[in-house]
Amino acid sequence: MSQENLLGAKSNERFARPLFLTTIVVGSFLLFLTQPMVARMALPRVGGAPAVWNSAMLVYQLLLLAGYAYAHYLGRVRPRYQVGIHVVLLGIAALWLPLHLVSWVAPTTSQPAFWVPWFLLASIGPLFFIVSAQAPLMQRWYALETSRGDPYPLYAASNLGSFAGLISYPLLVEPLMTLQEQSYLWTSLYAVLVLLVIGCAVTVPGHAVEKMPEETAPKPTLKQVLRWIALAAVPSGLMLSTTTHLTTDIVAIPLLWVLPLGLYLLSFVVAFAARRKVADFITLLAPVIILVAGGLAFASGTRDPFVSATLGLVLLFTIAVALHTQMFRLRPAVGHLTRFYLAMSFGGMLGGLFCAIIAPLVFDWAYEHPLLILAAALLVPQTTLVSWPNRFTPVLTPVLPIAALIISYATARYLDGPYVMVGTVSVSLIALACLGRPLAFVISLAALMLSYGGWQVLYQSTTDTRTRSYFGIYQVNTRYNDEGEPYAMALTHGTTLHGIQNLVPGTETVATSYYARRSGVGHALANAPQLFGPNARIGVVGLGTGTLSCYRQPGQSWTIFEIDPVMVDIARNRFSFLSRCAPDARIVLGDARISLANAAPNSIDILAVDAFSSDAVPMHLLTHEALGVYGRAVQPDGIVLFHVSNRYLDLKPVIADLAERGGWHTALLEYDPSDDEKLMNATVSVWIALSRNPATLDRLVEASGEDSGQWLVLERTPGFAGWSDDYASILPILRPPEMPWE
Repeated sequence: MSQENLLGAKSNERFARPLFLTTIVVGSFLLFLTQPMVARMALPRVGGAPAVWNSAMLVYQLLLLAGYAYAHYLGRVRPRYQVGIHVVLLGIAALWLPLHLVSWVAPTTSQPAFWVPWFLLASIGPLFFIVSAQAPLMQRWYALETSRGDPYPLYAASNLGSFAGLISYPLLVEPLMTLQEQSYLWTSLYAVLVLLVIGCAVTVPGHAVEKMPEETAPKPTLKQVLRWIALAAVPSGLMLSTTTHLTTDIVAIPLLWVLPLGLYLLSFVVAFAARRKVADFITLLAPVIILVAGGLAFASGTRDPFVSATLGLVLLFTIAVALHTQMFRLRPAVGHLTRFYLAMSFGGMLGGLFCAIIAPLVFDWAYEHPLLILAAALLVPQTTLVSWPNRFTPVLTPVLPIAALIISYATARYLDGPYVMVGTVSVSLIALACLGRPLAFVISLAALMLSYGGWQVLYQSTTDTRTRSYFGIYQVNTRYNDEGEPYAMALTHGTTLHGIQNLVPGTETVATSYYARRSGVGHALANAPQLFGPNARIGVVGLGTGTLSCYRQPGQSWTIFEIDPVMVDIARNRFSFLSRCAPDARIVLGDARISLANAAPNSIDILAVDAFSSDAVPMHLLTHEALGVYGRAVQPDGIVLFHVSNRYLDLKPVIADLAERGGWHTALLEYDPSDDEKLMNATVSVWIALSRNPATLDRLVEASGEDSGQWLVLERTPGFAGWSDDYASILPILRPPEMPWE
């Protein structure tokens, strides 16, 4: 090579690393913008049923795996052909731009679990597939010039891009842009990505273009590949199980799901970084942190949710860094780079499928969380803290963990007061003594978990008081007075109350909780005959315990829209509101918005929308288009009631904007029960009534009487941008949780 060409090559190499870094970051950023954006686009059309989103998750996981497989098998082709094939496929995928959903309409006889995957594949499949291949493929191209050094740290940049995409969507993209504008942003970034890929292709060294890359290192064994898969599967599953644990058992704060996913992505940044000190230090501490924080896996954490949430997040980050660091240490030679990432992707998919699809079917509680922590304890590197004499090792190795289990059970079953602390400390010390002996340590850690609430959780699984579905874990608890007599039965989902039924004879059909007689919905349903005659037609979105059904009066027809079949089973078999008050009520299973869109026009007089009384808000039920669906089903003089009690979101501006834009009139009632009503298990609630006829609301206020509290006209918040299918964000309505219904 001439001196001039040599200088030119060195100059090009100076820009190679920044160019590849930028390409990888942009590709990963796009990938993590795609899923939430497409979910927002698809939700109004396909609804929020679990069959829909489980199948959607499968599509994403399989497309990601396919992208990594494509990068792996493309690596077997000569580099010049790799470049040509990839650029051509990028161009073909561009035919699906701008990012949008195809105009398909689901046949009435189709099953969502089968139709939705084809719908998503046709809409975004080629784009998601080709973008998902960027991280491993660009590292492969980067490594074609051997003088560039180790390409694996570039994966840290990939996850920085993913993290940026994750954070930017709820904080910047969604609040500032409509879906159409988001689609144009995605299209623009895709064009930038194509140009960057072409730039990377230009830097592929000429001497490599003429020959097949040599696989000089031996092929990884099956044992090595299986270990990569396991090391990837556990953090992936733990990220999802931590999200479930935090939002169900500790505190259901909106956007909290961002933190586990963000820490999971950042763990790759630390584990694959060129500088190893931080990753090695965290890996060294991992067993102790697993012991301290993982021992609380069964604890509810409601007494000190901030501390519990922090420990859970620290535990996730530590385990993810430690296991991903092990993957980095066990990485193969560059010639097998894409095989390594393919195994990683497969492991990540297994962890996700286990937590999102298998666990809700198999377990009645989030048992996947402690199980994954125990799996992590088995996989992380351990350093022995206590050296046992060799002659005692065969005896102590099995005896100590068994002793820990016995002490744990005795502590939970027979001890109380300060003796409980003695028992748990003893188990903790045994676990520390077992460090360096993985199986003994795992058994001792399990004993510690059981000491902190685990035995009670296991016992509840034998009592049939708990039920799980894809929407959450429901617990039915009986409440007792000071004399030990049952006085009420409550349904909770984690930290959120879903309904209460009185058990004192003569009070079983009294409406309780958010639905008490003097609440907004109580006034509307109790006075339905005065408002709409003796044959009023009532619709309810969200069944819960079935409390509202006890407002049913002779001659009325009731239709209840419920998305979760498990909730129907609970209302029918665990509570008696339905069987006592409205055994003939029609229950329509499925997403309420889709069901109401198929309902006959003007077929409902009063529609009570109560699908968001917990802290999770299904946005697609609170958009301008959703109100149009309700308005079609409700007769022109009818009433739509929204239950907007929420610890973290102020939904009143959303409803006010919908009403003003849609030509509806409003009346709001904030109900604060008296002491006597609280004894009957009434709770604070906020209901908003909408009607296109102001006279209907006047009659509602008049029928409510003087003891109803003050019905107020809901004023629109200046500057607030209301929700539509094209635009919605919860950031403007977030508020501190110091609310009376907390």
